[in-house]
Amino acid sequence: MNQLSDAFAEVRSWHRPLMIMVAAMSALVVVASFGLLVDGRELLRASIWEKPLKFGVSFVIYGATLAWLLPKLRLARRTMWTLGTAFAVTGLIDVGFIAVQAARGTYSHFNTNTDAFNQIGQVVFSSGVVGLFGASLLIAVMLLFQRVGDTALTWALRVGIGLSVIGMALASFIRGWAATGPRTVEDAYGDPVTLLGQHGVGAPDGDGMPITNWSTAGGDLRVPHFIGLHSVQVFVLAVLVLTALAARISWLRSERVRAQLTGVVILGYTALFAITTWQALRGQSLVHPDTATWTALAVTVVVTALLAALAISAARRSEVAPAGDGHSPGAPPRGPVGSLSRDHTAAR
Repeated sequence: MNQLSDAFAEVRSWHRPLMIMVAAMSALVVVASFGLLVDGRELLRASIWEKPLKFGVSFVIYGATLAWLLPKLRLARRTMWTLGTAFAVTGLIDVGFIAVQAARGTYSHFNTNTDAFNQIGQVVFSSGVVGLFGASLLIAVMLLFQRVGDTALTWALRVGIGLSVIGMALASFIRGWAATGPRTVEDAYGDPVTLLGQHGVGAPDGDGMPITNWSTAGGDLRVPHFIGLHSVQVFVLAVLVLTALAARISWLRSERVRAQLTGVVILGYTALFAITTWQALRGQSLVHPDTATWTALAVTVVVTALLAALAISAARRSEVAPAGDGHSPGAPPRGPVGSLSRDHTAAR
């Protein structure tokens, strides 16, 4: 009961505006999931509710992470609270526009139709992307000047938020790199819609994977965007797993060892982000990697595994070194305990 009360108190201390946003996004996830089942309308052969569902889940995860993190920062607390509030409000407006456009059976991204609602919404929507990016960038900068927990967690948060910001930056890069000029498509009712820009590189949007809708015909910058955006959750999860294992594995109780292994996870994941970005920019689908992509992935796996093995080996050696450092197995250990043992023997 005490543990449950402590957990509830911990959640109550989280950033409240962000938690309101998380609650709203959770409701959207429920509505969008229901819409997938009962609403047969489609955009580019995908359910109109797939995009609101994806954005809802993403903002629940990222928003909850920020809501937990911001109250733990000790420097510029008021500024951090303001940035969190700005992120929450902007997220509600942006994803709200995506949900309303889906309900209207039309496109939220790249839509240049001249109806008043879309024109106003596009201006607000584009401004919101900058706001989300700016708030996250400032939080990432502030993390460089303070610790949160031990070394492993501090670096997991610093690099994770930083990589998330880079992932967000890809969202604005998508329009400039992937755009091939305006094209006309149909909305959910068969009416024409003009799109300027696309997510795909080398192939128009459509023909995507289930749920994610990532292209199977060409490159898709949404892949590294997703990987970068949620890197902080992966890194924090790695820290939590290592901390939990430390209760049973003695050599993991060293803060330095956990920090080293967290660093290995960070390096491997960052390499994956770089590879998927490179793959997308070459117009290559995630599910159709060529030899160069496979080679890069293989090198990443091998190097990551080797670094992890070296860190573990060094940790295990350092754990047993004191017992065998210049002594026979039966010799008394050095230090205060050994001195007391020898004194007691001499007295007898």
